[in-house]
Amino acid sequence: PGTAAAPPKGDGAGPPPAPQRVLFPPTFSVSEFENKQRRHFMFVRWKQQQRKEKLAARKKRKKEREALGDKAPPKAVPKTIENQRVYDETTVDPNDEEVAFDEATDEFAPYFNRQTVPKILITTSDRPRGRTVRFCEQLSTVIPNSHVYYRRGLALKRIIPQCIARDFTDLIVINEDRKIPNGLVLSHLPDGPTAHFRMSSVRLRKEIKRKGKEPTEHVPEVILNNFTTRLGHSVGRMFASLFPHDPQFIGRQVATFHNQRDYIFFRFHRYIFKSEKKVGIQELGPRFTLKLRSLQKGTFDSKFGEYEWIHKRREMDMNRRKFHL
Repeated sequence: PGTAAAPPKGDGAGPPPAPQRVLFPPTFSVSEFENKQRRHFMFVRWKQQQRKEKLAARKKRKKEREALGDKAPPKAVPKTIENQRVYDETTVDPNDEEVAFDEATDEFAPYFNRQTVPKILITTSDRPRGRTVRFCEQLSTVIPNSHVYYRRGLALKRIIPQCIARDFTDLIVINEDRKIPNGLVLSHLPDGPTAHFRMSSVRLRKEIKRKGKEPTEHVPEVILNNFTTRLGHSVGRMFASLFPHDPQFIGRQVATFHNQRDYIFFRFHRYIFKSEKKVGIQELGPRFTLKLRSLQKGTFDSKFGEYEWIHKRREMDMNRRKFHL
């Protein structure tokens, strides 16, 4: 008694009051809530508030820069894992004479001196499934002068001498697990080296949205990005030696190996000139991601091979800003 009743909602007296903004204390912790659903709900609300505050601060900085005009201070460079990378003492200097001498005398020198023409054999693990077979067939359309051979219980140690006798310069082996391609072995013939990669994120052509038409038989251009260390140079030279020297620019096809945080992303594109200043690209596929596991001297030898580099996860992955390629 003695108190006025609140007006009913939606009676035309005015819009309903806006919900109050939840302000979390600076020491807010989601773990304080024992109920799982409540904990998840509060975490989502907290993330939403963080995003709103970040957007409001960005808009405020933009208005301040517009008001100052030419007197505005330079934009701060955001901190990323790439620009905070720990310096590697094996980073290659393009003018280093020792690096130039090593590259002039290594196993890939005959290719870069145009003494050999790439000829690649692509094979699989025993009894490959349909997805792996289709991936090998599409990979052979990307790499010129490559041939697909389906293994039937034949060991790699017996395949390698036959490849050398038939003048193959490289051997690619696609491994699979549970019907999905998960590994790639690249062996440079006849003297090595041999690299073992973990393969992930494989996408065939039909699984790529807005893809271009089937690739042509023109020799593609090759782009190698961010292979900066001695190990990265060796891996980059292995990929480069798979493709002939003189690309056919009329085909407008590009094979890209992009290294980022020691993950090697492969993309195959066709570029189209829309005007004098604009260029469009179409992905042709396939696409996949590689992670180097080991680099072995000589050809493939799982028992007695000598390894130049092995990825040791517990030792090498302790620092997220330490990269090896």
